[in-house]
Amino acid sequence: MFTPNDIAQIEARGLRLAEVEQQIENFRNGFPSLPVRRAASVGDGILRLDEEALKQAEERYEAKRGELRTVKFVPASGAATRMFKELFEYVNEDKRTAGIDKLIVNLEKFAFFPELAKYLKPQIDDKDVVRNIIVDGLEYGAKPKGLVTFHAYKEGNRKPVEEHLVEAALYASNGERAAIHFTVSPEHQEGFEALLGERQSHYEAKFGVKFDVSFSQQSPATDTIAVNPDNTPFRTDDGKLLFRPAGHGALIANLDKLDADIIFVKNIDNVTTDERKGDTTTYKRVLAGELLRLQERSFELLRAIKRGEDVKAEAVEFLRNELCCKLPEGASLELVEQSLDRPIRVCGMVKNEGEPGGGPFWVGDDLGREQLQIAESSQIAKEDAHLMKEATHFNPVDLVCGVMRYDGTKYNLREYTDPKTGFISSKSAGGRELRAQELPGLWNGAMANWNTIFVEVPISTFSPVKVVNDLLRPEHQ
Repeated sequence: MFTPNDIAQIEARGLRLAEVEQQIENFRNGFPSLPVRRAASVGDGILRLDEEALKQAEERYEAKRGELRTVKFVPASGAATRMFKELFEYVNEDKRTAGIDKLIVNLEKFAFFPELAKYLKPQIDDKDVVRNIIVDGLEYGAKPKGLVTFHAYKEGNRKPVEEHLVEAALYASNGERAAIHFTVSPEHQEGFEALLGERQSHYEAKFGVKFDVSFSQQSPATDTIAVNPDNTPFRTDDGKLLFRPAGHGALIANLDKLDADIIFVKNIDNVTTDERKGDTTTYKRVLAGELLRLQERSFELLRAIKRGEDVKAEAVEFLRNELCCKLPEGASLELVEQSLDRPIRVCGMVKNEGEPGGGPFWVGDDLGREQLQIAESSQIAKEDAHLMKEATHFNPVDLVCGVMRYDGTKYNLREYTDPKTGFISSKSAGGRELRAQELPGLWNGAMANWNTIFVEVPISTFSPVKVVNDLLRPEHQ
């Protein structure tokens, strides 16, 4: 199937031939559906904290924050093409929708309007207005969401990158420094750096902290091969194999390189204005406080097991009641220890109000355990589709991660993925149809074998911008 030139191309990308052959097998055989048992709910996998518990969790984190190494991890790769899809269809295909009408009528309400106005000439028509948003003028169609102006303030309007700096100062600093890591596409990193060069010192003065900003890019070694509809390798016009970025699941490699006690994970577009940040700040501290509580007890039990103490029954109960990991009857001490000795993530879950996205579920595994996972609809078999509709909550991508072991070493996060939970989709290149493969999603299969805890958080902590008109919602005005 592969020529010596193909193998040289594969190895030059940092891939192994066996990995690519496995990807081809995945195309041929497909990925199995997730063995979903039921949707998690409050009292059955989702923790609803009362006022006292909220206070205790927040205070626990605040008491230790100064001595913790914390990082805010923000996936920010790729251009904002989906955000402006309707606008491109209007400019390129003359397809005018109600969304375009809404945009034009409310143009001056967008925080980016003062920047846009510089490009608008008298008697300009609506299509030229839209063109100056996405193609000419602002050129937002070629920029990532992180560099689109989202919010208006008297002191100067902000882009999402700036809002994440503010959030980092509010809940991810140790009082003196705040670390924030953006994953970016190579072609956009310069734009991020230029904006930070202009604005970072302003926020440092405003909040009295120094920001440690770092960047990483998705490694070519995480790309996956593309195939034709018959599952043979797709070749470009010059006969070379085609490799494609493998989705955000590839970012587990980027996350794995961060050395920190606590890592906050949040998408680039899920930000709101200062006057609405209160709940976000509070609940991030709460989630971190819960992580610290669970981690402390996990470490105590693991150390006791290592000392040879008989704490198996306590550990099984803790796993079941606190870490939401139900072991099979008569589980061995080895399985108990293995189940305890894993990275921990505490995930905020919001009530389902019809937003798209994955949800919280109880899922079985090959070792006979039943535990919590975030699942997408594409991972669930048709006969289990009703479970998705029964879900009372959904995943806003609001994670606090503990990646350190009880002995002070760091977990190798790539050992805790489930490679059977990838995705296959139909794409095209050069006008030709192809099949593409994505690695298990960052908060789906890439974290499938972590200890996972779900905590209910208010909808006010979730304010994503999927399409441009979302910026007209109250949380962005």
